[in-house]
Amino acid sequence: MKYDLPPEFAERMKRLLGADYPNFLSAYHLPYRRGLRVNTLKCSIDKFTQLFPYAITQSPFCAGGYYLEEELRAGADPLHHAGAYYMQEPSATAAVTILDPKPGERVLDLCAAPGGKSTQIVAALKGSGLLWANEIIRSRAQILAQNIERCGVRNAVVSCTDAAAIGKGLSGFFDAVLIDAPCSGEGMFRKEPAALSEWSEDNIGMCARRQTEILEAAADTLMEGGRLLYSTCTFAPEENELQIARFLNAHPDFELVDLSGTSFGRPGFSWAQVKEFSDQAYPCYPLQYTRRILPGDGGEGHFIALLKRNGTNAVLYGGYPYITNDTNSIRFYSLYKECFRSPESGIPQTIGDIVRVVPEGLPSLRGLGVISAGAAGAEICKNRLEPCHAIFMAAANAEDCVSVLDMNADDPRLLSFLKGETIDAPGCSGWTAVAVYGIITGFGKVSGGILKNRYPKGLRLRNG
Repeated sequence: MKYDLPPEFAERMKRLLGADYPNFLSAYHLPYRRGLRVNTLKCSIDKFTQLFPYAITQSPFCAGGYYLEEELRAGADPLHHAGAYYMQEPSATAAVTILDPKPGERVLDLCAAPGGKSTQIVAALKGSGLLWANEIIRSRAQILAQNIERCGVRNAVVSCTDAAAIGKGLSGFFDAVLIDAPCSGEGMFRKEPAALSEWSEDNIGMCARRQTEILEAAADTLMEGGRLLYSTCTFAPEENELQIARFLNAHPDFELVDLSGTSFGRPGFSWAQVKEFSDQAYPCYPLQYTRRILPGDGGEGHFIALLKRNGTNAVLYGGYPYITNDTNSIRFYSLYKECFRSPESGIPQTIGDIVRVVPEGLPSLRGLGVISAGAAGAEICKNRLEPCHAIFMAAANAEDCVSVLDMNADDPRLLSFLKGETIDAPGCSGWTAVAVYGIITGFGKVSGGILKNRYPKGLRLRNG
């Protein structure tokens, strides 16, 4: 494909890259490569590579990341419906690899939609700790919540509010924060050519001002010793190295972590290389400690900086007021035992007409635009409870289920199930998980060998 780069953009890149500009330009003659990441919450990497019928090649950016070598319509693939993988541009996985979340940590993804980095973070948490995923745009926050549910996540909160509210309400709460900042998108020209016509220097300035506000709010949420990862998918120094220099100048209690040992990408630009793009004079921070990925480095354009908080921070958040003895929560334990063999992980809480299984150690959710917390466990239907799709998706594997209909991907009943149809389920009874190669993709209720479908209408296949 031919890319007509805006002349002003091309001139800026020549100034920034110098002698390396021809190599940068030549990358635009290479095809864009789609990618995916294995969701290890629901499927091991070894199992996935054995099952997945399409040609893939390992990417350098994360252990479960791959390039797709042929066309794939993921929306029609049962493994995608089951949450076994997430479609994600290969180099977009690099930020979480560098952040390196650990089981038990509390992690904030501040600009989280549509959920690629959020689901990557929570897979690294391995079922313990907490992910708080926030998105300011309501429609995108709903998509974020749907992707978190599909990937089988039970230890997450999804919110829809601005960064300032999160910073004020959760001061000192998190071990790690990821900001995949809204940006001018220069690094995505190959993926989204329409962005070429939207490029302008005015937009760079607008994005930089918004990023400054987000960074300030994020700093408030980190505990002492916490890690702050800032990333963009643009090349503009005003949104990258200069943004980090400004932040460090305003926050002497933070230090820039040296990423020179990273196995992918290249060093960020030094102050000497980017100072002509700034009207401010900053101390000479080692900005080359940051990391850049250019289109010729195996992915699209990304910038990554990792900062560590050395100073103390005020702890201002309150705790969540758990209620553990209400009638519906007690009933939920009985329903859970009908469906699953494994012990329940989390605390049932009645929220509206849903019993949700929420993580332990939650802060107060009040005033933070929370859309969902934990996994929806059961719907309250008059004097009874009926299980929700999310609680089945959050089961670790089919063996955890009391009754399961496990099928191969080419079983015609599986396609019928994904369309919302009734299917034969010999040997099953009661609430029954439906799985593909042992990976749960939904559930239904079986009576007389027939499964009445409970696959959500909004997720069903409309065409073969």
